[in-house]
Amino acid sequence: MAESRSSTGGPAPFVITRNTASRRTEKVSEVIARRIVNDIVAAGLKRGAMLPPESQMLERFKVGRASLREALRILEVHGLITIKSGPGGGPIVADPDSRNFGRMATMYFEMAGATFRDLVEARLILEPMMARTAAIRQNPQVIAGLRGLVDDAGEVLEDPLYGQAASEFHGAISSASGNPILDLMARAIKEVYHERVSGMLFEPDYRRQLQEDHRGVVDAIESGDPEKAEMRMRVHMEEFAQKVAERYPGMLDEVVDWR
Repeated sequence: MAESRSSTGGPAPFVITRNTASRRTEKVSEVIARRIVNDIVAAGLKRGAMLPPESQMLERFKVGRASLREALRILEVHGLITIKSGPGGGPIVADPDSRNFGRMATMYFEMAGATFRDLVEARLILEPMMARTAAIRQNPQVIAGLRGLVDDAGEVLEDPLYGQAASEFHGAISSASGNPILDLMARAIKEVYHERVSGMLFEPDYRRQLQEDHRGVVDAIESGDPEKAEMRMRVHMEEFAQKVAERYPGMLDEVVDWR
């Protein structure tokens, strides 16, 4: 291909330009929603904090009431704020919750034809890696928290609450990685999967095996053995997926639906 040249005869300077053709025009409400998020982060607002009243935000953003309310609705739908009605109400900051993130992701999963088998495969990639990272980081508080979750789950082995306790362990492994992006993604995938299988109770003997698997993962993390932590988590996840497939044939091939 011939080299482009400048008007002076030399090579034209290399310029990086934004591909505006592939970027759609944003609505005013989307721009305002992003600015509200910027303000929340810049001010360090936490869950439960009230946002400024409508009159102040109208003045700050110089937009109409309809655009502002649509922006707040965007944030509410994505679970970033809640709207309290009545006197003294208004927009309130919410947590960037993995359940809301997962619910939003299911729209894309369904459109892509992704199945629960695909979710399992994603977890098989993410969670062993996160167990490995936790073993490398060696955070004493994180390890103590994991140990506590395993102990607490052991006290409800015969209870229907065991399923939730086991799920919390996997969420804690995601958090133990220390990476907020991987944590949010892995928790969201786990939440979508767990919602589908939450009513699937296993016999006590298998629950005890799950307990031993979880305890073995924590032991490997605490001993600072990344390879063993990763291996134990992977084997545990593979065996659990196989158990679900055997007990509920066909479920893994269901397309994830928008929740």
